[in-house]
Amino acid sequence: MLGAGTFEIAGRNVWIAVFWRKKIQGVTFALDREQFERNVERLSGFLRKRGVNVDLTPESSDYPFLVKDIITGKVENTDVLSELSFEGVTPFEGCVYEWLTKNVKRGSVITYGALAKALGTSPRAIGGAMRRNPYPIVVPCHRVVAKNGIGYYTPRLDEKVFLLKIEGVEGWTSSKLTL
Repeated sequence: MLGAGTFEIAGRNVWIAVFWRKKIQGVTFALDREQFERNVERLSGFLRKRGVNVDLTPESSDYPFLVKDIITGKVENTDVLSELSFEGVTPFEGCVYEWLTKNVKRGSVITYGALAKALGTSPRAIGGAMRRNPYPIVVPCHRVVAKNGIGYYTPRLDEKVFLLKIEGVEGWTSSKLTL
């Protein structure tokens, strides 16, 4: 099923969609409607390639509200970790997503290198796992930054900047892109 909603957060409209069955299969969001539609298409295609049975039938759900509450700080990321299905996620990705969610809290960041060192892997492998994260916001890939700047973000860097600013991580948001 697909639960979706539009919320005003920090003076911006934020579109949030959650693919779900018994648990959350994937999350996407955007700061404009056109990008949101592209993100929904991109995520559904990615999940299907990973063998996840995605149903695009719109269905009322509390999940988009839960994701909004994570963005606004009303709910901790770790509180939602058990709601993720981890369907189509490799064991490595699952390990990275779980460690990140449990250890990098709201208002803080970690570099690709530091995360790689904590997990005994390479920064490039961490970057790949972040790029493939089907649960953005819940699994806070936006909190992973480059050692010399904000780094990248799929699909758009302005969304990473938006999330970090809401969380009060101002130092990193001006390093490569200013809204």
